[in-house]
Amino acid sequence: MSRVADVIAARRDAGSGALVGYLPAGFPDLSTSIDAAVALAHNGVDVIELGLPYSDPVMDGTVIQKATQTALAGGFRLAHGFEAVRQITAQTDVPVLVMTYWNPVVQYGVDRFADDLRAAGGAGLITPDLIPDEAGDWLAASDRVDLDRVFLAAPSSTDERLRQSVELSRGFVYAVSTMGITGARSDVDSAARTLVDRLRTVGATSTCVGLGISTAEQVREVLAYADGAIVGSALVRALADDGVEGVARAAAALSAGTRLA
Repeated sequence: MSRVADVIAARRDAGSGALVGYLPAGFPDLSTSIDAAVALAHNGVDVIELGLPYSDPVMDGTVIQKATQTALAGGFRLAHGFEAVRQITAQTDVPVLVMTYWNPVVQYGVDRFADDLRAAGGAGLITPDLIPDEAGDWLAASDRVDLDRVFLAAPSSTDERLRQSVELSRGFVYAVSTMGITGARSDVDSAARTLVDRLRTVGATSTCVGLGISTAEQVREVLAYADGAIVGSALVRALADDGVEGVARAAAALSAGTRLA
């Protein structure tokens, strides 16, 4: 069973689609990041993607890089991530997926990480730099404690790699809409629609599109063909500029795109 997949399916069956919102833990400080994540849940975000700050964020754009560097400079440690998940899930029923590069999980211990994430109330992991055919340890650990695992699919992926991502993902498949790093763009890449079609051809039933979505109109555009829209940089910028209230306003504005869909 997957709470994330159930939430996305319920939103899809209701005639709209899901909004996934990303924020980094520990930015601008741990307490504020927890309040900001809760604000997402209270303002229309269906699934929270909580990023663990990492010293080499190869897929992140400048907005998220700056935020995670601030968190690390402020003393963020991996244990703080589990504490953030614990406090967020105590205040909302919205499932929390942790987004993390793979090296911190290996350093912490894959089984230990899975156990602690489950104990904190987390729903699973999004692992942007872990490919399915190198994920044996995580597949076993996530099966053991019933956590979701979200793998990425890109426009450059072969059909075989897409099929593998679909078969091994649980929760949803993360469709990367553009080739490059994260960050709001004026237009969501048209390659996303083709990628979602390819994923459905190989059996995907739950696909969310991320990288470049920053407005309600773009959310609506994505939900015309995908099951969910993922927004990150626009929310991080709102938090940096206007604090928790800014995040709440931004999330509410973006969620209007799900209703328009």
